[in-house]
Amino acid sequence: MSSQNPNNHHDDDEDDREPAMLDPMEADEVIDVDGDVPMDDEDDDGIEEAIALQNDSSAHFDAHNDSIFCISQHPTDPSIVATGGGDDLAYIFDSTPEPSPVLPSSYQSNPQPVERKSLDIVARLEGHTDSVNALTFTLPRGEYLVTAGLDGQVLVWKDTEGSKLVWKNVANAKEVEEINWVESCPSPAHPNSIALGASDGSVWVYEIGESQDAPLSPVQAYYLHSGPCTAGAWTSDGNLLSTISEDGSFYVWDPWGEAAAAGTTAPNGGQALVTLTPEDERFKVEGGLYSIAISPGGTLAAVGGAQGMIRVVGLPKLAKGKGGSQASGSQAGQILASLQAQTDSVETLSFSDPPTTLLAAGSVDGSIVLFDVAHRYALRRRIEAAHEEEAVIKVEFVHGSGARVTNSWILTSAGNDGIVRRWDCRGGTAAAAKGLIQELKGHRGGGEEGGVLGFVQSSDTGRIVTAGDDSVSLVFNAPL
Repeated sequence: MSSQNPNNHHDDDEDDREPAMLDPMEADEVIDVDGDVPMDDEDDDGIEEAIALQNDSSAHFDAHNDSIFCISQHPTDPSIVATGGGDDLAYIFDSTPEPSPVLPSSYQSNPQPVERKSLDIVARLEGHTDSVNALTFTLPRGEYLVTAGLDGQVLVWKDTEGSKLVWKNVANAKEVEEINWVESCPSPAHPNSIALGASDGSVWVYEIGESQDAPLSPVQAYYLHSGPCTAGAWTSDGNLLSTISEDGSFYVWDPWGEAAAAGTTAPNGGQALVTLTPEDERFKVEGGLYSIAISPGGTLAAVGGAQGMIRVVGLPKLAKGKGGSQASGSQAGQILASLQAQTDSVETLSFSDPPTTLLAAGSVDGSIVLFDVAHRYALRRRIEAAHEEEAVIKVEFVHGSGARVTNSWILTSAGNDGIVRRWDCRGGTAAAAKGLIQELKGHRGGGEEGGVLGFVQSSDTGRIVTAGDDSVSLVFNAPL
């Protein structure tokens, strides 16, 4: 994430604003992309029709023999990708497509289909006894890959030669029954650190070091969630960690003590800097919370849950001064907006980088909505049936750093229909009136066992790499 803040247009007088529940009819635009006419499975003679599958990918990786649940991209070499799946395995591979083969001259007179070879395995990572459903390369240099699974294990793999080609298991830990997510900490002061959330509600922060006695050291453990911890996210400076739970609770943690050093402490001597639970009727979301995103500037957290509910919460802001960190921002812990523009669970959220000031939300009801953070979270667009009425699994704005943030208005999405789409989220342009920029097909789709469960994208390589429920990872050339 960029360290810039998309919420620069907020004034301090917003601190005392009452949360606003937005009516779906307030949307500036409603885009319906579901214009296809349903087709019968059989023709008039009762013969099943053959359906030609479209494949827009430039390469694929098919070593998994079960659903690919998670995917991660190396922070310094985005061509290097790791995947984890239901076959209890993780793989590392180079996503660079091979050059197109030179066809023999006889092909013109007698064309034969050329079968494309799967991308080669860089590393096959064994050791889990149940599905690998979370993994991440560590920051800032990707020296380690951390895999985690439904077996409760955390396995740490080291790039032993610095070539990204040889990976060795250097540490293991098992503190919980099942792990739901893992996130790398971006703090420069705490390289190779991670956080994870478990099905028992606990949250763990670990440091990975060179010590043979303690290569994987627990830094903090938190136990305030009473239900499964469903997601977590670091601020872009890596100082604060926010987590949510199926029990509807939201907490902000200070693992490194930076907030305490700046003069911000947990209320009533507790562990969490910010505590919001369903006991507060303004925050309550019946059915729990399942998605979270932190604004690039680290001042806002958006959490999404059941029934299309979203809450936007102010975070403590730690500014670096001559005497070290200093706390600022009276919005910390305040509910700045209560939003509802979708009818089913909000599974994915993403903030855009400046100068674009949007929050995107993808829902199980198949829609994507865009809120304008800089204008009191006004609902700017609702894209109905964005993924053909199948669940939207992930939305992510194109991110960059510094001068590279030139396409911050481009949103990438994937869903259970097996399609990756890109959207133009600018307002007031001909492109925005249409919205859809690109469709990338190749996964089986059709909902169960055919969707896209995740993806990574890079403005450097111009590629999108997917994690497919059909056990295949596809590489799409999608230059910006």
